[in-house]
Amino acid sequence: MRVWPLTARGTGAVLLGILCFILAHALHLTELLYVSVLLFAVVAASLAILYLVRRTETVTRAFRPDVAPAGGETHVRVQVDIRAPLPSAQAKWSDKLAPGLHGAAQGEFPALGSGLGSGAQRVELDYVVQAERRGIRPVGPLSVTSTDPFGFARRRHVIGDPVPLTVTPAVIDLGALDELPGSVGGSLHSETNELGQGADNLIPRMYVPGDSMRRIHWRASAHRDELMVRQEEQESTPEATVVFDRGVRRYAPESLVTPGEDPGFEAAVSACASAVARLSSEGYVVTVMDIDGSQLVERIDSEDHAAVDEMAVSFASLTARREGTLEDLVHLFLGTTTGPLVVITGRFDEADAETLMPLVHHSTLPILLTVSPQGQALAHVAEAGWRAAAISVESDLSDAWIAAIDREADHVVS
Repeated sequence: MRVWPLTARGTGAVLLGILCFILAHALHLTELLYVSVLLFAVVAASLAILYLVRRTETVTRAFRPDVAPAGGETHVRVQVDIRAPLPSAQAKWSDKLAPGLHGAAQGEFPALGSGLGSGAQRVELDYVVQAERRGIRPVGPLSVTSTDPFGFARRRHVIGDPVPLTVTPAVIDLGALDELPGSVGGSLHSETNELGQGADNLIPRMYVPGDSMRRIHWRASAHRDELMVRQEEQESTPEATVVFDRGVRRYAPESLVTPGEDPGFEAAVSACASAVARLSSEGYVVTVMDIDGSQLVERIDSEDHAAVDEMAVSFASLTARREGTLEDLVHLFLGTTTGPLVVITGRFDEADAETLMPLVHHSTLPILLTVSPQGQALAHVAEAGWRAAAISVESDLSDAWIAAIDREADHVVS
């Protein structure tokens, strides 16, 4: 939208000049003609200062932190370098925010002196952005509406290009698995496995690149004068699987195209990231996959917080897909057993409950989180042994997680 180039003062000056010109001819007053010409000249000079005098402007942006979680915030610092031969009056600035971002991205732009002698002048602008929805959200460009020293004309400068801000899914702190039996719970599982095994009983081996620093056997390393790791501890690391059903038929159609548009899909993405974070912190090596077995990220080692953060960043652009059914998932686990298995899906009906029932006997801890359970579907899978709960944007994910895992298990796969 184009902005009228004159301010109220400038528009008034032009109207007054026209009136003086008319009256000068009607009343034969030469003085009014001089006034009219002077007003027109001042307005023309004001426009020339803004539109004909060249100025160089560059913009750089920095986000702190670089990545914002959905529901969180980030600080934006905008640096504007300006080189102009003439001074400029105080102006107004605003930074364009994409849908899904909210903040007071506007304010007063300070007056600047001439840059002929001092060179480029730097202006720093700061504001806070609230990240409301997941996705890659552009910030910018910067708009500066400036006026001439007389205040007669104005010009809207659009400076720089948009810069993408990554908004990751919200990662919720879920309840620990410590209260579950040792063959199921991560932290307790590790303690049970190590019961009766002192540091001297573990067989150390030489450290190789890629080994976790947590497995270093310091006593053996000091004895041999080289790094050694605990062999048994590495071999006993438990594994868990998180399955994210991204089939678009279980969510709104918007989930197929744009991240952050379908609240149900957003609840599922957040639940997936949160479950992975919890299981990793519990000491599990976590596989994150779709229902057809395709991995969404590389396997995440136990307590690898950096990998969890990388997963959240990769999930910023995650959308639904057309392929894949729950039958594909059941076939993947036939003839095998696994540790905790967390399945996250959208719309879930009684037919889906029947499909998933056989998986109960292939996992030490089968957990089902669904955005939109239909009828008695949750009750049916719970009767079969699943720890099931409904999740949504409005509800507390941690409460749903606790409600699921706190139910007394009626089976344990050894």
